[in-house]
Amino acid sequence: MTKNIINFIATIILAYILSLFMPWWSVMTAAFATALFFPLKKIAVFFVPFLGILLLWFVLSYIHSSGNDFTLAKRIAVLLPLGGNPYTLMLITGVVGGLAAGIAAVFGKQLSLTLKKQ
Repeated sequence: MTKNIINFIATIILAYILSLFMPWWSVMTAAFATALFFPLKKIAVFFVPFLGILLLWFVLSYIHSSGNDFTLAKRIAVLLPLGGNPYTLMLITGVVGGLAAGIAAVFGKQLSLTLKKQ
């Protein structure tokens, strides 16, 4: 349980720091690195980074959008079939980032297992 929390927090912190200097895929680098150094077991390898990045991206998109009364988010939500709901757009944004991070974390776990065998 504590490894899950440590991995969750480390993924969020590392992803936020990397996102200041790198493109959107920096969350994949953060999830890969945390899975490599803080190993998790079974399904937690995917879901802990997934939930961490989902939370990070949802909160960051909320903070950025609330500064302008969700104007851009509402317009993009109208373009997509979301009925103009900016919160659904933020949730989908978080899910996309979470999927990328979860897959990268599984790859990091597989690499750590491969390195241990050698």
